[in-house]
Amino acid sequence: MTETWRLVALAEAGPDLIRSLAECHITCWREAYRNLVPQHVLDAFDLDRRTEQWQRTRLRPTGTTVVAVAGPATALGFASVFPARDNPPAAPAELGAMYVRAAQHGTGVAHDLMRAVLDPGTDTSLWVFEENPRAQTFYRKYDFELDGTRKVEEFTLAPQVRMVRRSVAAVDAVQAARGADALEEAHEP
Repeated sequence: MTETWRLVALAEAGPDLIRSLAECHITCWREAYRNLVPQHVLDAFDLDRRTEQWQRTRLRPTGTTVVAVAGPATALGFASVFPARDNPPAAPAELGAMYVRAAQHGTGVAHDLMRAVLDPGTDTSLWVFEENPRAQTFYRKYDFELDGTRKVEEFTLAPQVRMVRRSVAAVDAVQAARGADALEEAHEP
């Protein structure tokens, strides 16, 4: 039997979904970052505290969060986009979260979440753990490319690399410029 899901904006989430989202967030961190993040950091997550954080985010959003939901209120994954936090920013928007439970990998949940939060008309950046090639490969499927910028993540002290996805208009402009350059070169004596 194939599990079905729907996408729900965080602003529309009720208390049961908020709690399920918090549990999903913690579970995804533990699944995705085992061996990348110190175990004591992963063990320290508290469901009640994470639920309160998501409730505050729902009431005072700084961007867009979409949750993939099965049944009445079971969070399978979520994605969040908000104004870039880098100074100076590499792009106006930042994909700050993209998490799907391991049991849902390969089902299309992540694809639906990415399509829901990424605006093809807006350049978008993200930070990913340097030692997480699986995630980097996933983001490349959505046209994110490493831009050469690195930093140490404050919470885990693990190295991260930045990836940037250019808007459709920016990509078209680059391709047009490359085409014009190639045309000029072809006509040079």
